[in-house]
Amino acid sequence: MELIIFLIIGAFAGFAAGLFGVGGGTIIVPLLFIVFSQMGYDPDVVMHLALGTSLATIVVTSISSFMAHNKKGAVMWPVFKNLAPGMALGCFFGAGIAGWLSGLHLQIIVGLFLLWVAYTMFAGANKTVDTTKTLPSTPAQIGAGGAIGIASAIFGIGGGSLTVPYLTRYGVVMQKAVGTSAACGLPIAIAGALGFMFFGMKAEINVPNTIGYIHVYAFLGISIMSFITAKFGAKAAHALSPSMLKKCFAVLLVIVGSFFILKSFL
Repeated sequence: MELIIFLIIGAFAGFAAGLFGVGGGTIIVPLLFIVFSQMGYDPDVVMHLALGTSLATIVVTSISSFMAHNKKGAVMWPVFKNLAPGMALGCFFGAGIAGWLSGLHLQIIVGLFLLWVAYTMFAGANKTVDTTKTLPSTPAQIGAGGAIGIASAIFGIGGGSLTVPYLTRYGVVMQKAVGTSAACGLPIAIAGALGFMFFGMKAEINVPNTIGYIHVYAFLGISIMSFITAKFGAKAAHALSPSMLKKCFAVLLVIVGSFFILKSFL
């Protein structure tokens, strides 16, 4: 029964990953939080398990997603090369910061962050992209990658919630921002998963079927299904208008952000 639940989560997460370039984390984290809570796991580590397992599954999801986007020519590889090193380092150490925070504080931080991103995305949904803008210097992009990496670990996401707005702010059209974000999800996810494994093993948590803060069965079930469905999400992304894509993205984040904030007070 548990594996079936994880497969269903993976199907939704994979489609969202391809559609929004978010690595599926915005779907995986809240659903795993609910499932792990129902399984009776220690409330103090449930959120950490959801974040760590989410990042581990994004390793698989991002490969399927960015391959689909790359076929459409939507991945900006020079930008990826500038962002990826900082993202990987930032995400590994961000896992340590997440391990230090309490589960309740993580819920509130994640919820507020997603609502903020939703607002900025929805507010800019109908704005035309200023193509006269250019991306900042290489050192500035590396620094931005580091900040996105740290945040991605704390929020258990593939970085799309930050990478997409960052790129569109500098005149990158939505489809290319999503495609590049999907590629950036891979170094973020690998570094984040290793970080949550390392810091979780140091914490010596007492939860079955886990390696550090990563639940093995959840990782396998979600990864298998999300790899299959991510390509369908990527196809849908190229069929929608940039304005509609931003609005859909914003609505998704409002739902998830509101869930975490309400849950933290209940």
